[in-house]
Amino acid sequence: MTSLPAPAFGDPHDRAVDHRHDDAWLRAAWLDPTTRTLVVSGSDVLVEPTSRQPLWLATGEAPAGERYLLGVDDTGRACFAVRSADGVARGPSEGLRALAATVSGPESGWLCHAVALAQWHATHTHCPRCGTRTEPSSGGAERRCPSDGSAHFPRVDPAMIVLVTDDHDRALLGRQGSWQVGRFSTLAGFVEPGESAEQAVRREVLEEASVVVDTVHLVASQPWPFPSSLMLGAEARVLGSPEPAPDGDELVEVRWFSRVELSAAVERGEVLVPGRLSISRWLIERWFGTGLPDDGAGWR
Repeated sequence: MTSLPAPAFGDPHDRAVDHRHDDAWLRAAWLDPTTRTLVVSGSDVLVEPTSRQPLWLATGEAPAGERYLLGVDDTGRACFAVRSADGVARGPSEGLRALAATVSGPESGWLCHAVALAQWHATHTHCPRCGTRTEPSSGGAERRCPSDGSAHFPRVDPAMIVLVTDDHDRALLGRQGSWQVGRFSTLAGFVEPGESAEQAVRREVLEEASVVVDTVHLVASQPWPFPSSLMLGAEARVLGSPEPAPDGDELVEVRWFSRVELSAAVERGEVLVPGRLSISRWLIERWFGTGLPDDGAGWR
């Protein structure tokens, strides 16, 4: 099998967890002239005007706003994100989807962390217990209520995304009604309370395609900060070659594809597969055995 690039956003960095609760270290790091910070508003990031790449500022250049520790880079510099109360009006900005298609793997990890954290803080400003406005704590890794002392942690929504194959090693792909004709992807859905990822795969595939899954193997995962998901990539197998049927709600088309059929359909422009930003593309190419042509649309 051809080696495939890892899904976007997956590159790790040192999150400096041992410093999150050290207020003196956090203050000193913020005042250090070598410390870098990203400016974030929603899913937009401040960028350099010419290159349109993420603009890392010295902390003294950063606008007012809540700040969150992202970690320490390979050179030992602390890295923060600032959630600007005034958006990113100080300069040009780009959305995370657009940036992820152009930045390096390690850079995408920093951006994903910054945007996901800033979006959670922006939408969880009050205590769910008593309604008091909460305050960032532990370098932004949590929020605390000054009234009842409760701690609240960033939300992550697990979702399964699966490449299903049959006894002929064909792949099951589906199309949502909101997508243009010809757009096909792997099946996906959120994990429900009290449910394992494997159970979610079986339920979603049965609901969306009327196909009963036999075996399930988790093979990779991808943070998906739009706004707060964690995609759990899986491969699943069905017994025999059952005829799939779309549920008419989530999916309006669902089909088995052999490698020859998918390759020919993509070459003719009759089928468009997901863009390289999403783990769905990675799962399809892992099954296919090599890369597929990209239409350049960046569609997930």
